[in-house]
Amino acid sequence: QVQLVESGGGLVQAGGSLRLSCAASGSIFSIDAMGWYRQAPGNQRELVAVISSGGSTNYADSVKGRFTVSRDNAKNTVYLQMNSLKPEDTAVYYCNAQVRTIRTPTITYQYWGQGTQVTVSS
Repeated sequence: QVQLVESGGGLVQAGGSLRLSCAASGSIFSIDAMGWYRQAPGNQRELVAVISSGGSTNYADSVKGRFTVSRDNAKNTVYLQMNSLKPEDTAVYYCNAQVRTIRTPTITYQYWGQGTQVTVSS
């Protein structure tokens, strides 16, 4: 019913930048919070950044000052601008969205993107 497609991952040297995008499509009524998570093999998935429908944001302490999350509500798209990347940022990054569908606009469902690999070399 709803699909989140991520893009923008890749290989970058430490100190470099990447911009991730995640576009939601389908029978969307509205999207509440949208966020980015990351996960390395064998590790738990952790919250990186989240942004509300009104634009308020929260970040993991490890990325504060380096990452910026934003969204375009008209396009149902969330972005993650990643600057000053560190090898420790290497992970698969997943976008997440709390989505209200046209069929059930009063109920919020959580959807995940397919993930995009971010590799930061030293």
